[in-house]
Amino acid sequence: MNPISPETLTTGFGLLTLITFLPLAGAAMALFSGKHARGVALITAFACLALSLVIWIHLPADGSMGLTERVPWAPSLGIEYHLGVDALGALMVVLSAIVTLMSVDAANRVHHSPNLYFALVLMLESGLFGTFTALNFYHWFIFWELSLIPAFFLIKLWGGPRRGPAATQFFVYTMAASVALLICFLAVFLSTGSMDFIQLAAMCQSGALENAVTAHLGHVMIWLAIGVLAGFAVKVPMIPFHTWLPATYSEAPSPVTMLLTGAMSKMGVYGLLRIALPLFGPQIYQMRTELLILAVATVVLGAWAAAAQKDLKRIFAYSSVNHLGYCLLGIFALAIPTSGAAQTSQAAALNGVIFQMFSHGITAGALFWFVSILQFRSGGVRGIDNFGGLRKPAPVLAGLMGIALFSSLGLPGLNGFVGEFLIFRGVFPLSWVAATVSVLGLLVTAAVLLTVIQKVFNGPVPAHCANFPDLHHSERMALAPVLILMLVLGLVPQLIVNTVNPTAMNLLAHWRF
Repeated sequence: MNPISPETLTTGFGLLTLITFLPLAGAAMALFSGKHARGVALITAFACLALSLVIWIHLPADGSMGLTERVPWAPSLGIEYHLGVDALGALMVVLSAIVTLMSVDAANRVHHSPNLYFALVLMLESGLFGTFTALNFYHWFIFWELSLIPAFFLIKLWGGPRRGPAATQFFVYTMAASVALLICFLAVFLSTGSMDFIQLAAMCQSGALENAVTAHLGHVMIWLAIGVLAGFAVKVPMIPFHTWLPATYSEAPSPVTMLLTGAMSKMGVYGLLRIALPLFGPQIYQMRTELLILAVATVVLGAWAAAAQKDLKRIFAYSSVNHLGYCLLGIFALAIPTSGAAQTSQAAALNGVIFQMFSHGITAGALFWFVSILQFRSGGVRGIDNFGGLRKPAPVLAGLMGIALFSSLGLPGLNGFVGEFLIFRGVFPLSWVAATVSVLGLLVTAAVLLTVIQKVFNGPVPAHCANFPDLHHSERMALAPVLILMLVLGLVPQLIVNTVNPTAMNLLAHWRF
């Protein structure tokens, strides 16, 4: 874990506290705003995006923790109000702000209790911000759980016909993951007296963490690592912990699915980078082969599962499993002792993972936004066989959705290519077998997305699609910034990589495998 340098250490409350609690204030206002709730949510989301960019701009250039806030809470219990961000945390804050704004913008047809709906969305945003900025487990866990509650009710109250079972399955899986994390960290706390991520990471680096746990609880460190990995694997999700995802993504309202895949799934990957590797690096190294097998399975089987679907939301749901599998591949491949030969590859893989997290969040959010548009115009249907030839009656819709699809496919020049390229660039020297097999995922994903383009936008136009409405002006203006961002990041990825790379190098320097 990267250390806190004295010049970046602050006390009291600052920007990170402001951005964490601003959505809660917006939620309270939205709850009593009636039909104006969406306007309140839009203003709040815009303000949060502006604050997130301020945080990004003010990161330390050396990749260390910045904007740190530290206030005693319950010192005898190892609990502090401890916040801080490096480029990893700040990028996830920016992503959460962007995806939340996209979700609120896309939710322009919520007629049932809109005040409650948008209040829950803003509560979820607060949970995301708190998760990506907290550096003490107690504080972090509060926001980790806070994101679960509004997500459950958003699915349960505004979802599709089978929203009840889907919401329950989502809740049970994610709650089980949370219980695993809580039990494991209670064991760590009882052994060390600390819940601070930075302090625990330093103990792991010196070997003191494993010694302390072993002295108090015996040789259970490997089981604690498995519990923590399982907790994060559910959230990503990693096969075989993924079975909650298809039903949840397909039954949730599309704007809520945008939040689930665009931001919430990144909580699991973030947890692996911020908590699992810094604290349980040696144990992850021991299980590296098995974890790489699961990562490859997530990449390949996720793509094959997407190929078997006919529902657009389920196609993109399994495609998300596939794309986040690349993050898992990069993370587990780099979990080897650092040497001169491996360091460049580890850095490339880690930079790729962080870029892929951001890139996938933007692209997947945009794809589910387009599904929402198609579903509204078609009277609720969303099967790939329900459309055809839409590029004729709706050429702008076809063109703009095509950009998002090609980004998801990984076309050079778009944001989706950069993260995948860096991951494979790093993984091949570290584990060429895993990288080679995972290429199958790229090929199948390309076939799946090209099939979507073929069946939805090309071919003869069915009679019921002859007068399919194209995007109107406000929709084009709302989607334009997202698509422009995909193009800009594809052509100028150093806008992110130049800031992320010092943090990546700092993380690698302080991990112990």
